[in-house]
Amino acid sequence: MRLAEPVSITAAALWLPEERDRVECAVQEGRLTPRHARDLGHEDVPAAVEETAPDMAVAAARKAMDAVGVQPKELDLTFHASMYYQGHDLWSPAHYIAHRIGADRALPIGIQQVCNGGSTAIQLASTYLTAGGGGVTPRRALVTTADRFTAPGFDRWASDYGVAYGDGGTAVVLSGPGAETDDGLLLRSTASTAAAELEAMHRGVDPFAPVSRGVRDRVDMRVTKRAYLREHGNERFVEVNRRSIRTIITDALDGAGMHPGDPRLRYAVLPRFGRKTLQDSWLTILAEETTAEPLDFGRATGHLGAGDAVAGLADLLEADVLAPGEAALVFSAGAGFTWSCLLVQAPER
Repeated sequence: MRLAEPVSITAAALWLPEERDRVECAVQEGRLTPRHARDLGHEDVPAAVEETAPDMAVAAARKAMDAVGVQPKELDLTFHASMYYQGHDLWSPAHYIAHRIGADRALPIGIQQVCNGGSTAIQLASTYLTAGGGGVTPRRALVTTADRFTAPGFDRWASDYGVAYGDGGTAVVLSGPGAETDDGLLLRSTASTAAAELEAMHRGVDPFAPVSRGVRDRVDMRVTKRAYLREHGNERFVEVNRRSIRTIITDALDGAGMHPGDPRLRYAVLPRFGRKTLQDSWLTILAEETTAEPLDFGRATGHLGAGDAVAGLADLLEADVLAPGEAALVFSAGAGFTWSCLLVQAPER
């Protein structure tokens, strides 16, 4: 999506708990084979012991806002995206986060787009911030994500194939064209594509249940994926995944007026999947489609649920690797399936 005007990524923050969950423990306990541990490529991932998911989002939001002096009263919109349970039933964590940070005049919006929630929230926020027409256009938005993948309902090492799940919160402050800001990065374009027929990979042949985890007592995406592959095989998913990654690269570049070999395009920030998953499903395609250098920030965090893209923005800003005018592609993907790409650029000074 080409934005009418660039949106400023004024600040972004990643907040991680201090505790770590080591992969060797999962291997020793028989929950993960040594081969699968090697394929993941993580020694450990952050693990929340006392922290709740929404409170990690609050911590990330405060960190991002404090970094640039943005006050809660300046926020017109707040978005919160998550993948897993947030701590209460029939409750809005988006409103809780807005209340906790003091954004009482903002409109809180919850996003449920599984692992792609952070990117989806950024796309929606940027649409609000660049909208014309009648009424008052919002000037600042806050996007947060947070997930806590804890037992007994979730096994961060063994509930899925090719992905280890880390706990943490993320936040990004977005400023529209009318806001006064010292630009951190500019969001030049966004791109998303979906393949709704692949929703069955996370449903399998399970019956619809009346309550959460009513079929089995632990989230087990391996079971549903095996059921899907038995019926459909792997070729369809591989084909759609490759085509979708190529599509979001092309669309993001087109939206920013760039091309695959553009000298301004320096980096491609990878989703935080396991090492083998990235090699098999992402790195080869990226090498074919663009000259951007891959950046894998996920070795120390694992997959952050809905937060991969926002965490990628935070790491880009902290690393300060983009020279003025240089750009990066920031990727995410999630069950459903949906693939997204954010094209960001360092402002010319």
